[in-house]
Amino acid sequence: MNTPYPAPFFTPDPQAAAASRIVDFARWASLHRGVEAGADYAALHHWSVSDLEGFWGAVWEYFDVDAETRYEQVLAEERMPGARWFPGATLNYTHHALRNLADDDVAIVALDETGSGYEVTGKRLRAQVASVAATLRDLGVGQGDRVVGYLPNIPHAIVAFLAAASLGAVWSVCGPDYAPKAAADRFAQLEPTVLIAADGYLFNGTTHDRRDAALELARALPTLKATLLVDHVGLPGPSRTYPSPVVPWEDASTRSEELACAAVPFDHPLWVIFSSGTTGLPKGIVHGHGGVLLEHLKTLCLHSDLGPGDRLLWYTTTHWMMWNLIASTLLTGATTCTYDGSPAPLAHPDILWELAARHRVTLFGTSPQYLLGMAKFGIAPSVHDLSSIRVVGCTGSALPASAYPWVRDHVGDGVLLASISGGTDIVSGFAGSAPTTPVWAGELSAPHLGVALAAYDTEGFPVVDQVGELVVTRPMPSMPLYFWNDPDGSRYRDAYFSSCPGVWRHGDRVTVTGHGSVIVHGRSDSTLNRNGVRLGSADIHDVVERLPEITEALVIGAEEPDGGYWMPLFVVPAAGVTLDDGLREKIKEAIRTGASPRHVPDEILEVPAIPHTRTGKKLEVPVKRLLQGAPAEQVVNPAAMDAPELIDYYARLGADRRGRGNPKATPAGRPAKGPTAGGPDPCGEPEGS
Repeated sequence: MNTPYPAPFFTPDPQAAAASRIVDFARWASLHRGVEAGADYAALHHWSVSDLEGFWGAVWEYFDVDAETRYEQVLAEERMPGARWFPGATLNYTHHALRNLADDDVAIVALDETGSGYEVTGKRLRAQVASVAATLRDLGVGQGDRVVGYLPNIPHAIVAFLAAASLGAVWSVCGPDYAPKAAADRFAQLEPTVLIAADGYLFNGTTHDRRDAALELARALPTLKATLLVDHVGLPGPSRTYPSPVVPWEDASTRSEELACAAVPFDHPLWVIFSSGTTGLPKGIVHGHGGVLLEHLKTLCLHSDLGPGDRLLWYTTTHWMMWNLIASTLLTGATTCTYDGSPAPLAHPDILWELAARHRVTLFGTSPQYLLGMAKFGIAPSVHDLSSIRVVGCTGSALPASAYPWVRDHVGDGVLLASISGGTDIVSGFAGSAPTTPVWAGELSAPHLGVALAAYDTEGFPVVDQVGELVVTRPMPSMPLYFWNDPDGSRYRDAYFSSCPGVWRHGDRVTVTGHGSVIVHGRSDSTLNRNGVRLGSADIHDVVERLPEITEALVIGAEEPDGGYWMPLFVVPAAGVTLDDGLREKIKEAIRTGASPRHVPDEILEVPAIPHTRTGKKLEVPVKRLLQGAPAEQVVNPAAMDAPELIDYYARLGADRRGRGNPKATPAGRPAKGPTAGGPDPCGEPEGS
């Protein structure tokens, strides 16, 4: 007799599961809360979403959250948006990040693509945070002021963040590969007091000088009282005058100071993470000290099983929310690894695996495109001793089933492959795995604890074994406090609650299966999602449409059935202009310079026109759906278009491309010449700056 659902690809070892932190938490909840769950994840999850106060109160107690003043109740108001968590509590994120670090503990391992690195001990980290905090305070930074970073993924970024948070200041960061204008589009909204910038960064064997870019960014931020300059790649100091005083990082971080963390309300802003800016300026998403603290303790300790003695290496940039999660590794007592460089430099494409082996990493994190690229080009991680790795985390897009056997065969058959789906919006995961959950290839094992996840059909009803919209029906502590510069909350409500009031609509198409797993099919909106780094189409349109040779442009990102991701740019040339290779290179260089290398499309294609609504809005989602093969009648109403004849044009374009076997969208985003060819690396990020 056939079973209705497939057998799991991976089942956790019972002894390993029994020793995990999530099982210990379940035992604690049974003893102290009367919860009968044990190692039954489904029962634990049911409790976590049916009794929000009981579950999140248990997370608080189990992890011994140290509040200066205790909360009055766990959840004072449950409505969405507007849920009020732990009113009355005062605490500080930085205090919790540093409280479990002994002086000799290795807190951070700094790595780069050359293979070199150094360690930052607990004593050194605490001293640097105290020193930078004192420097910021002397520069006029206080509670609620903003400190921004133009920094690669290096320890300095974590130190600066913790220092700002210790004062109750608000942090925001992006990578120095972002063009100064793109960074200013984000940071200028915050009216920051201090900018912290690096002289450059490494990528694919090249040192990129960003001194002029940092100066241009500083000049675009008129509220700055000072700029801290980090000597990261050894370039000489500035030769031109900054608009405000400059403090060398060495001076800011080597003072002898005592760290004092300001106790702030549970919902005091911790950081601002910016949306992709699909339309208009990027939206600043504000999260609070307490919500992030509880959510990241839950995610990292219970789902990822991190604790003292563990080491996490997750490839990320500072403007992807995974950077915020790797900084939070310190909350668990584990060591976090920073990494500056390409995930697969041409000279050493398996460098991340080599570093994972050398530094005895226990959780290795990456993207689907990276794993698919490793497989496609025959790179074998197993030449390194990867016996320390217990978990391979993967997020950014849906991980296809084909990647699961490769990880088993090349990393280890006892390794948990944890595919995760989440978002900048909650700075965490909606669904993934745990040490006690089976894994089905191509599926996420279950919704995360505390996440009341469902798939809604077009009528707003939950469905099982059918594709629907990912929704969350009850609040989470790490949902945004608000959007920056959104005084009446209208932009926030429109972003998540406009289609179904009181229910969070995330913008992903998913299937919730009858055996409890979640299958992610891709975005249902126009957000570009390249390996988890969400990019704004507006950033690209703004740059390209300033070129005199281009009348209009449209970029889309389409998830592929094989797990790849295709990001073409459609352009309408000006009268008398031909889209030749020279113009294509000019467009790419404009995007590299005016947005970032990650914004460079996979292809640039000439089209006769860009479709719009009758009110002039570009039809990004319908074009994406047509290119993916969706029936036209399910995609767009011709009566709502300015040029209905374009439906057939883009539908044929998609059909022709699928008929050619999607030649431009390899799973790694790399041309078919092989791993040493030019072009994007296996994380889908174009080379150069």
